[in-house]
This record gives sequence, structure tokens and C-alpha cells, in this order.
Amino acid sequence: MSQLTTHSRIYIAGHCGLVGASLLRYLTENGFNNILTRSRAELDLTSKKEVWNFFMEERPEYVILAAAKVGGIAANIAAPVDFLLQNLEIQNNVLLACQEFGVVKTMFLGSSCIYPREAPQPMNEDCFMHGPVEPTNESYAIAKIAGIRLAQALHQQYGLNVICPMPCNVYGQGDHFEFERSHVVSALVRRFIEARRNDVQMVTLWGTGNACRELLHVDDLADACMFLLKKYDSSEIINVGSGQDFTICKLAETIATIVGYTGKLEWDLTKPDGMPKKLLDVGRLAALGWRHKIDLVTGIQSVVNDFEERYTL
Repeated sequence: MSQLTTHSRIYIAGHCGLVGASLLRYLTENGFNNILTRSRAELDLTSKKEVWNFFMEERPEYVILAAAKVGGIAANIAAPVDFLLQNLEIQNNVLLACQEFGVVKTMFLGSSCIYPREAPQPMNEDCFMHGPVEPTNESYAIAKIAGIRLAQALHQQYGLNVICPMPCNVYGQGDHFEFERSHVVSALVRRFIEARRNDVQMVTLWGTGNACRELLHVDDLADACMFLLKKYDSSEIINVGSGQDFTICKLAETIATIVGYTGKLEWDLTKPDGMPKKLLDVGRLAALGWRHKIDLVTGIQSVVNDFEERYTL
């Protein structure tokens, strides 16, 4: 087995997305000089033929599967078929190609949504497959669960060297700000900045505000992924997170303060909260020697700066 070096041929599937872009930055900044990327227009990961041809031509040694159809609660509720089928197709094609073309090491990035809605908190890796998932993102969760099981089956049957990190809610610069696609931090940043710019005196937000979310800056996730690529060699899932959570209400108040919005917050109780609490037990990763570095205020400021740069008045 070859050793990961700065000259290794590393393919980042999904390098234009939030996580993939951060991984690309990390690799570039740390001297990796043989990075393979393809945009969606250049390579359709839902096409087995296109994926097979790419792997045959490029022969990547390491593959990081960060490509996925993602979105918030509204998007998941509106398009469950798309979230299920597109993610299954991407995962199946890329993971099977990794086995077929002898990839040295594969990383399949999952999500904390794989855990049961009523899982004991904090959720450790043993909670996996021990109860029904949160209904508001069931299709995405089921696709990710299937991806984990396929990765593990390929390891069991064929010896594929694959690892499956399970990140908590990720945020950071480069995220979507369109409301139908955005996650909680980027959505709130946009809502409050636009409310401040337009002198809106009240912002209405979904749910009760009591749901809790653990947040990890995407640059910390990229650092953790590269740490695991070097240090972790089991197909068993491993949690990646900060080990801290916040209520959506507290998060909203923090973001409003950072962007300088001084109006009132109103909660629309007719809208869902999603999973009531999602906090990962990150003890397994901590035991290997990794901790997150970016605090919440610093991380939110990076999203605010990103929005201000990309969406000027």
C-alpha cells in the first residue's frame, strides 16, 4: 500500500461544494500538488459510465467522496425523491469505482442525520441503526445509511480500504445562501443581514427555537478528514464534531448580534423544528488526538464576511 504524500493522486468528488472546497483549500495550502477535480458539468457522478471512464483515465490513489445533494429542512421535505435517488446514484457509482480501480484509500463522508431521532445524547457510534431517523430529512438520511453499508460491504467482501467520518452540522464560507438550499447558519446570516439592510423590525423564524444543534466549521472538518485519512483505517463509522451544541434560539441571537441586527425575533410554531437535539459523542476521535480549533463566533464571522463579499448592496 502506498503512503499518502503531497504527490499522491487525490480525487475530491464534490470540490465545488462547502466541504469539498474547504478540502481543496486545505490540500493546496499544505503543498499537495496532484489533486484531481471535476465540476458537475465535466463529470456527472450519477452516470456510471462517466464515473468509470474518469477512474479508468485518471487512476486516483485516494478518493474523498464529499459530493452529495444537500439542503435544509424545506428542501428535504419538498424533494425527497431527488435527495434519495441522486445520493444513492452518486455513492454507488463512486464507491464501486473505488473498488474496481484499486483505490488505495477511500473516504465516504456521511452525516449525523443517520442517527435515530430519539437517540440518547450525546450520540455515539453504537447508536447507528438503532431506531427511526428524523422524518424531515429521512430520504437524505436513508441514502447516507445505504452509502455507509455499501462502503462497509465492499470492505468486508473485497477488502476496500474505506473510512466513514460522520460530521455534525457543518457551516462556513462557501455555503449556499439560497433559502431553499441553505443550512441553518448561512440562512440566518442572510436573513439578519438583509433585515438590517432593509430596516426590517421583526424576523420570523421556523419552529420553537428550542431545538439544539452542534456546529463545526468546515475548515475544522477538512482538517479532521485529512487527520483521519492518515491515522484511521477502520470501516466503522467515526463521529466528527465540536462536542458542543446550542439552541437555535441562542444561535439566532448570536448571529443577530454579530451582524448588528437589533430587531425582534418571532418564532413560527406551525413550522417544524426538525430533530430536537443532535449532539455527537466525539470521544473516539478525541482519543486519536484530534480537537476542533475554530470557535463559534469566529466561524460565524467568516460566513458573515462571505455573504457581505458575495451579496453586496
